[in-house]
Amino acid sequence: MSAETRAETIDTSSHGIHHLRQEAERAASRLPGLLVEADRVAMTVAQGVHGRRRTGVGETFWQFRGYQAGDAATDIDWRQSARSRQLFVREQEWEAAESVWIWCDLSRSMTYSSAKHQTSKRERAMILALGLASLLIRGGERIAFLGSGERARGGRNGLNIFTEHLVAQINSEASLPPDQALPRSARVVLLSDFLIEPEELGKKLQMFAARDALGGLLQIVDPAEESFPFDGRVLFQGLEAEPNFLVNRSRSIRDGYRSIYKAHRQALIDLARRGGWRISHHRTDVSAGQGLLTLYQMLAPKAAG
Repeated sequence: MSAETRAETIDTSSHGIHHLRQEAERAASRLPGLLVEADRVAMTVAQGVHGRRRTGVGETFWQFRGYQAGDAATDIDWRQSARSRQLFVREQEWEAAESVWIWCDLSRSMTYSSAKHQTSKRERAMILALGLASLLIRGGERIAFLGSGERARGGRNGLNIFTEHLVAQINSEASLPPDQALPRSARVVLLSDFLIEPEELGKKLQMFAARDALGGLLQIVDPAEESFPFDGRVLFQGLEAEPNFLVNRSRSIRDGYRSIYKAHRQALIDLARRGGWRISHHRTDVSAGQGLLTLYQMLAPKAAG
């Protein structure tokens, strides 16, 4: 049984497309609030972790580049800037910024929330994607939304472009990112509920492996999808065109469901580890800050040995 079902009866008349459009518009209208929350979460995590390597703090001079919105005033080389009307930032060769491509699943299964006032998986995924992008930008990295076809950028402009492409995906039905040519050894982060056949994810990871791209997978889940707390007679309706499923005694299938769900998660873990990817999961009833810290740690260099 799919874990992306809702324990309620939903009108399935001819308003499906209209309902999806309304859902997308509601998600887009929430963006300003999500941006504020993502920035707050990023600030909290940034204060509690050691920073990643930043440009402009090394020992070997690499180049001067033009000042960008979001660069710290302390990074400006005032002597070089005094020679022209433009501000310049001094960068060091051994600490050039890394590029990270982030993809966020915004398909209909991600709209699920088991409680009325609980954050949906999609909303949490957007907060975490924006928070990670903000955190990486603060650390001097370059970021891009995977599938946008854009090159990775740094600074406030890079964050703005990332946000635009994230919003543009709200109507997407894709459960995995599209193919995109990436530079060698790119870093990739995928956020999704991954309620798909593990083999589908495996094919995507093989595509990344062909370009020496590695990164992290964060499975975002609703607590009810793990615990299956339903009892009595329940009608489950799929969010992605699955048929309705009526269960008269839902408690009777709880153990079987949990077993299947656990096996699916283990298959994802095994798949990721075989490919050299890091994987973790995040529940929507846990703080967004904890999820962002998990994502940040996924991008840290692996310890030798």
